[in-house]
Amino acid sequence: MTGAFKPPGRPPSPLRRLIIAGGSALATIAAIAVIGVIVLAWMFMTYGPAAKAGDSTVVVLRQGAGLAEISNTLERAGTIRSATLFQVIAKFSGAARKLRAGEYEIPTRASMSAVLDQLRDGKVVRHFVTIPEGVTSERVVEILMANDVLTGSVPAPPEGTVLPETYEIQRGEDRARVLQRMMDARDRLLATLWAKRKDGLPFSTPDEAVILASIVEKETGVASERPRVAAVFINRLRQGIRLESDPTIIYGLNGGKPLGRGLRVSELAQPNAYNTYQIDGLPPGPIANPGRAALAAVLDPPDTNEIFFVADGTGGHAFAATLAEHNQNVLRWRAIEAQRAAAKAAAAAAAGAPGQPTTPAPAQPAVPVAPPAPAGPVSPPPGGLRPPAK
Repeated sequence: MTGAFKPPGRPPSPLRRLIIAGGSALATIAAIAVIGVIVLAWMFMTYGPAAKAGDSTVVVLRQGAGLAEISNTLERAGTIRSATLFQVIAKFSGAARKLRAGEYEIPTRASMSAVLDQLRDGKVVRHFVTIPEGVTSERVVEILMANDVLTGSVPAPPEGTVLPETYEIQRGEDRARVLQRMMDARDRLLATLWAKRKDGLPFSTPDEAVILASIVEKETGVASERPRVAAVFINRLRQGIRLESDPTIIYGLNGGKPLGRGLRVSELAQPNAYNTYQIDGLPPGPIANPGRAALAAVLDPPDTNEIFFVADGTGGHAFAATLAEHNQNVLRWRAIEAQRAAAKAAAAAAAGAPGQPTTPAPAQPAVPVAPPAPAGPVSPPPGGLRPPAK
């Protein structure tokens, strides 16, 4: 015999077999869990779905939407792979309470983590609408109606009640609500400026200040000139001199739309409520929506003795305190006009090369020029102030 016989060992007890089986199952479950966590982490951290078109997908999350609605909206839009996973991570990370409504532009293949960060940080698409200084209320409505981010319709507000500025808007915002914000902004600004107004102004209400500011706004496109133009009109009001502002006539003729030509003598003489060549003091209402600089200029004008201004050929104006000085400024402007007309005629003649027949333009009716005021002063062109009537 080569060795002693050994009896077989005792089989494991049932309890031991249960422990072994349980341990094996737990190990399997743990392995599956680890794999699951890895898969979920991969889904959360790595590239997301590609945009259906272009480089991004626009998603609008409405105000008041809950986590489930947000997650489902993102999944339907194709910006995340799993609404359920998004909800779970948002809840466990604490981000669920910080997600913000708005319009989002999600880059193509953005990870779920990046999408969650974008919503938590409120990195929404920003939209703006700009109302230029000096536009009429009718034009304000046209600008709002042309903006496809906004919804609803809106009637034209009273002239001068809108503050021209750039406003941030949200997609789907009601136009009436946006307009109300513009009107509220004007009211707040006017109240602030009125409370700090200079003493001794020749008007007594904020509404009258808006009327004068609208005239100042339309008379000059040079921001630095607004205080000086405002001072001219205020000096004329104090001295009982008519304002004689061309933009007021245009507003009375067609509501402030561009004429595309100079004013005619007949239009200067045509009575209407806004014709400040024919009425004393201010017209009955604003002729546009003045900006904050024009409002500030009429409520805190510089101290000057100037009562005239006329175009100077640079886009600005030449100012004068006396009629003699003003007449000299007008003569200089007339000379500039003549030079420009001659240059234009020369260019037109040069365009007709030798041997090339030209067709003469049809004769146009002459636009009458306003006659000079009494006592022989030179009459300035439209856009400048005429001398006071004797």
